[in-house]
Amino acid sequence: MHIVFYFFYIGHNKLRIDIDMSKTKSEFEYIINTSPIILFNCLSTASGLSEWFCDDVNLKDDKFTFFWDGSNETAILKNVKKSESVKFQWEDDEGEDCYFEMAIRIDDLTKEVALIVTDFYDDDEDELKLLWDNNIHKLKQAIGG
Repeated sequence: MHIVFYFFYIGHNKLRIDIDMSKTKSEFEYIINTSPIILFNCLSTASGLSEWFCDDVNLKDDKFTFFWDGSNETAILKNVKKSESVKFQWEDDEGEDCYFEMAIRIDDLTKEVALIVTDFYDDDEDELKLLWDNNIHKLKQAIGG
């Protein structure tokens, strides 16, 4: 989203302020030492997500409400590919092309299981990466991988 403000002052002077509200897409890859079936369960179910992503999850229809330390946020389940990927969109981002997706990829040669996380950030990719690094660390602890 791109917002432009115009302010008109006495004497016909004009001030223009451009605010670019668009988010930037980022992708992170993590090797997870577990079976794709176990990993998919951790990514796609309320009980699995509450093991590592947040403190608790309420699920109603396609809305997942995530709880952290007294706060909560709701995401809409946009797409599920069984045993492959899960895609959510925060309610606050509705109408925008922003989402977070977790996809499982298996290397044909090594059979290594990788989790590919796609997410969007406003202005600090390092902060987003740190957030996902911490989440994935908790995920690995939860599954022993």
